[in-house]
Amino acid sequence: MGVVVRAAPSPRCPGRMGVVVRTAPSPRCPGRMGVVVRAAPSPRCPGRMGVVVRAAPSPRCPGRMGVVVRAAPSPRCPGRMGVVVRAAPSPRCPGRMGVVVRAAPSPRCPGRMALRGSLRAGRALLRAPGPPCRGLCSRPPGFGFLLDVDGVLVRGSQPLPAARRAFQRLADGGGRLRVPVVFLTNAGNCLPSAKAQELSRALQLQVSPEQVILSHSPLQLFRQFHQRCVLVDGQGPVEENARNLGFKHVVTIEALRKAYPLLDMVDLSRRPKELPPPTTGFPTIEGVVLFGEPVRWETSLQLITDVLLSNGNPGAELQDVPYPHLPVLACNMDLLWMAEAKMPRLGHGTFLLCLESIYKKVTGRELKYEALIGKPSPVTYRYAQHLIQQQAEKQGWKTPIQHLYAVGDNPMSDIYGANLYNNYLKSARQKQVQAGLKRSPQAACAQAELSLELGHDCSSPVESCLSILVCTGVYQHSSGVPKETAQTVFHGHRDFCFDPSLLEPSYVVQDVDHAVQLAFQKENWS
Repeated sequence: MGVVVRAAPSPRCPGRMGVVVRTAPSPRCPGRMGVVVRAAPSPRCPGRMGVVVRAAPSPRCPGRMGVVVRAAPSPRCPGRMGVVVRAAPSPRCPGRMGVVVRAAPSPRCPGRMALRGSLRAGRALLRAPGPPCRGLCSRPPGFGFLLDVDGVLVRGSQPLPAARRAFQRLADGGGRLRVPVVFLTNAGNCLPSAKAQELSRALQLQVSPEQVILSHSPLQLFRQFHQRCVLVDGQGPVEENARNLGFKHVVTIEALRKAYPLLDMVDLSRRPKELPPPTTGFPTIEGVVLFGEPVRWETSLQLITDVLLSNGNPGAELQDVPYPHLPVLACNMDLLWMAEAKMPRLGHGTFLLCLESIYKKVTGRELKYEALIGKPSPVTYRYAQHLIQQQAEKQGWKTPIQHLYAVGDNPMSDIYGANLYNNYLKSARQKQVQAGLKRSPQAACAQAELSLELGHDCSSPVESCLSILVCTGVYQHSSGVPKETAQTVFHGHRDFCFDPSLLEPSYVVQDVDHAVQLAFQKENWS
């Protein structure tokens, strides 16, 4: 049995309203009940507000009971007691919050009982822009989120307020995610564990490294290059990242510069004062992996060009330029990205543009990439889908993941990539119908088919990847790309065709909190 509290004519004071408390079975927990408190016109004082308390189903969790507070102290009766509701840990659902409504002696009517607690908690719940659902819904989610980080969840090192509100909706009272979420960022100058810790602090929620996809994360699937000696470039722990991804023989730009000090001549202060002895025993480089934009662009551009022109032996004399050149794998193609500054910053895509221009100017030929990874590459989205499905399986959610919602702030990477992958999913489903098969999508391209090696995922039920553009980063309502400009200026990478339709998001919302609400509405889920 539970408790039902409702308004009714007072049997002691004709013409006035009192409170009736009675027991009733709970529809979701036999022997228990929930409470709803709301404001309503007072039946005894026209033009004034009173309090109606009654039991009702929770609007967020169909089939469950919750508490809705819309009441406030009466300004016309100072010192009188009304209905008081306070938040407290739920005694039957450890780790979740419930509401306590209790009776206490009325200070204004000795010998009578009133309902008492703490209105402060109730008012705080009212002011909260996005109150979290404190109970799991009756059905598991059939969808997941691919969330960009910079410009969506944070700006530089500062978390956006909407991000915390969004995760109040996404998490239960114990801080556990109710929907599978992958953090899909083109950043690559840190370890996944460090990015997970950074997100945990920003969102006040435990984020595991398995939920984080950096721009270089899918490189672990390119096993055909792991035994080669590769030159790596970028910032942060690039050597450690490369080894964690499976590369066995790694050479950094700094190590190459020290081995061949005569190659780096732009900075006069770093030029050797005396002619160094010849370098011996340095390994031949067999590939180049570009993790992200370096600090010293001139040094990286010079040494990478030297390696490509010399077929991995930059100390040798230049003879015939080899072509095709050594394999180049590049991560993060963003031309621009958003930090604390008012204007976007130049990204790794700009560095790649410089390298491509230099190589073509020197050789007369195009620089070729063995792989382009990170958004908007279909390889990255395919890998993200795999992790979303792994999360759902780990949680024991039996409902198949059918829809992905990709939330980002950059039309040229986030929206383009999500739409490109959505086209791939549609094409795969059409091929299934034509072939008479059931959900066995082929790889988006030969590169994806070769590298992903997710054969056990061939029966994936994912049907769509919808793009949601937020206005808290690169894109803003007041500074969007004009339509006439969008037809001629393409900020995407050279190797991705310019299709204006791929830059059009499925939805445009103010921030990530609105994006989560939109997905919940479309899925009829809360």
